[in-house]
Amino acid sequence: MTIKAYLKPQCGWSNGVRAIMSKHGLEYEDIDIINNRDNYAEMVQKSGQPLSPCVEIDGVMLADVSGEEVENYMLSNELIKPNEATTDVATDAGCSDEEHAKMASDTIRFF
Repeated sequence: MTIKAYLKPQCGWSNGVRAIMSKHGLEYEDIDIINNRDNYAEMVQKSGQPLSPCVEIDGVMLADVSGEEVENYMLSNELIKPNEATTDVATDAGCSDEEHAKMASDTIRFF
């Protein structure tokens, strides 16, 4: 399975996607859309919209999704099997105030 995840470096939604990948031991490409203008443009072009995270799995783009939604997609399409592992972060939560503050001070904005 080929997985490209268009993610922010610090974001509740993005961290939820990362947690699901870890939970299932999946290899994926973590693509930074905040600090690289070309990555962000690629995500928008492929997904047809500007919101993140976006996860492309074997050519199928899941746009503006949570980790929970990514996991549900993979389970329903039998790309992964259910497991009882837990994650150390929420898989369906947005950014905390602290994460928003860190993004505002540490990143370069292109949009």
